[in-house]
Amino acid sequence: MQKRVPWRRIALLLMPLLLALLHAGDWLRIDLVDRLDNAIYDLRLRATMPATLDERIVIVDIDEKSLSELGHWPWGRDQLARLTDELFQRQQVAVLGFDVFFAEPDESSGLKHLQQLAGKEFQGQAAFREMLSRLQPSLDYDHRFAQALKNRPVVLSYYFTRDGDARTSGVLPAPVLQLPPRADGQTDFESFRGYGSNIESLARVAPMAGHANPVVDSDGVVRAIPLLAQYQNSQYEAFSLALFRAAVGMPQVASGLAQERLLPWGDARLQSLLLTLGGKSRNIALDRHGRSLIPFRGPGGVSGGSFRYVSATDLLHQRVAANSLQGKIVLVGTTAPGMLDLRATPVGETYPGVEMHANLLSGLLDDRALVKPDFAPGFELAQLLATGLLMLLALPRLSAKRAVALGALVCAALLGSNLWAYLALGLALPLASALLLALALFVLHMSYGYLVESRAKRELAQLFGTYVPPELVEEMLKHPDAYSMRAVSRELTVMFCDLRGFTRISESMEPTRLQGLLNRFFSRLTHCIRAHRGTIDKYMGDCVMAFWGAPVAENNHASLAVSAALDMVQAVRALALDEADQGALGMGIGLNTGLMCVGDMGSDIRRSYTVIGDAVNLGARLEGLSKVYGVDIVASESTCLQASEFAWQELDRVRVKGKSQAVRIYTPLCRLKELAPQQASELQRWDAALNAYRLQDWAGCELQLTHLQREHANNGLYALYAARLSWRRALPFDPAWDGATQFDNK
Repeated sequence: MQKRVPWRRIALLLMPLLLALLHAGDWLRIDLVDRLDNAIYDLRLRATMPATLDERIVIVDIDEKSLSELGHWPWGRDQLARLTDELFQRQQVAVLGFDVFFAEPDESSGLKHLQQLAGKEFQGQAAFREMLSRLQPSLDYDHRFAQALKNRPVVLSYYFTRDGDARTSGVLPAPVLQLPPRADGQTDFESFRGYGSNIESLARVAPMAGHANPVVDSDGVVRAIPLLAQYQNSQYEAFSLALFRAAVGMPQVASGLAQERLLPWGDARLQSLLLTLGGKSRNIALDRHGRSLIPFRGPGGVSGGSFRYVSATDLLHQRVAANSLQGKIVLVGTTAPGMLDLRATPVGETYPGVEMHANLLSGLLDDRALVKPDFAPGFELAQLLATGLLMLLALPRLSAKRAVALGALVCAALLGSNLWAYLALGLALPLASALLLALALFVLHMSYGYLVESRAKRELAQLFGTYVPPELVEEMLKHPDAYSMRAVSRELTVMFCDLRGFTRISESMEPTRLQGLLNRFFSRLTHCIRAHRGTIDKYMGDCVMAFWGAPVAENNHASLAVSAALDMVQAVRALALDEADQGALGMGIGLNTGLMCVGDMGSDIRRSYTVIGDAVNLGARLEGLSKVYGVDIVASESTCLQASEFAWQELDRVRVKGKSQAVRIYTPLCRLKELAPQQASELQRWDAALNAYRLQDWAGCELQLTHLQREHANNGLYALYAARLSWRRALPFDPAWDGATQFDNK
């Protein structure tokens, strides 16, 4: 009798095949598959790196040693002019590339100030003007640097941005391509809205330049660089491609379009770059987004062994023998952590950005660039169909032993063919989806009919109960599948709270009494946080850290955090008055709203549900500023904007340690409906004083501050600005001053 086809089992096996096809067709991207593909690529790359020294390329390193001897960055461009002359005149290098940007004029020589003096205080003194005329050539550092670059094979770098306001600065080089737009109006290239390039005086004498933008994958790792990037319908070459062209004689660039594809839809798209010089041509393969994978040679850095590193200060002090770099392609970059050009790559978590460009340049010189080809999506679909149909039709008819053999054979064939394409053809083809499909089909086949559905369900909400308030656990139990301990990025509001005066009191208080006092404070604060649906992250000595918006999502997480902070201030004041000798106790609170990573983190011994990220660090910095400004609560502008039902008083614009961007900070006064008329009048006068201060209108600022101090003599904020005013008004008008205050301490 003919064996009946097991349709139920086949239907079950069709499910992973359907998911895999949806993923490959880009209709339902599965993050796990992408991460596994990245992991496979990284492992294959590390296993096949040559790990040899490329003697053609040298990296001149602005390292910690250079910064220690020559001062912090940026250096005066007279130093860079000396470095350029040293490399071309004494070292006889072939090509020089700067992986640093020159977006602003160099005014470190003081020439601008001297010119101002000549036009004002020394206007009538011919001797001063004559002296300035003699000194000007030596003090115009940008001109000196430009003269050093002029008529030399130099490649500068710049960067593109995707900022919403499309800001631009400096001068872009000429594009290398201007491809016609696609019929559907879309673009395959990495597309940008703004840029930061080099100042005009340098770009004019060194017109050869390339962008330094890497491609940062979703896991934060850099694996590729767009050899072509699009800005305003024109295509611009990468820094490494510009260096390559400069090194081989400036070949012309044309496009190689793919006319036939495994996927039938869409226009013909860019498949390669065609470089032509003296009748000879060469194709550089690209993916469909104009990118090339970086063919890393080995571990990065001075001790990585892939490229020779020379300290910039050794060259400037001529501690490197003449002609040591003769005929080399030299890249000037940095490995100093403080200069923020270290990247996470498949071969290192802190990889020098300049060495990424060196690796791609090396691959271009050797014609061994790696690429995820244009036909990769179609190949992935074909691979999945072949794997899925073979196993789906064969497995139900095989015994367990033969099913194991088939699964092993399919996986071996997938791995072997993928490795051959990588080593022989330089193609990085997708593999994870096919491997996972084969594994899923095998496991489902082996499990069907043998395993009984497990009745034990993961009590995820119960696990969360060890981290979050019990009242939130009750909500989570209604929809347990909606919550996960897995780390995710989400916009949240974080709070840092510190008890002031506690250290002084603890030095003279008996331990048991100190314990009781601290417990009473923490109990009051915890009640306030939980009453406003907050999650307590941790207690740290006399500090409390909490956040809002996770695990239970809250649209008004910023408002809840501000409400909790105001209640906490009142609670601590009441408790401090209740204590017989603790009236000096106070508190400082920092609030910030932004994108954070939240999830179950820690070691295999101890873990916690916590938040991390730049936004969290900023919240901690703001808490430390509360004492400076004489307020209990300091919040960022993002928190202020999302908690608009409160009355806010702006405190300052600050740059905290670890952040280059100035941040507006505020303190909440009360809810808007509770704002008294005299408070509203005070805020108007304060806004006028702050505006005059930032405009350097010292007289107008003093007028408003005097009135405010007369009515609010004990206000520390007004006293702080009065002190600042007395100091700043002695300085000349500074058109570059943005009114921000720099804080270098944590």
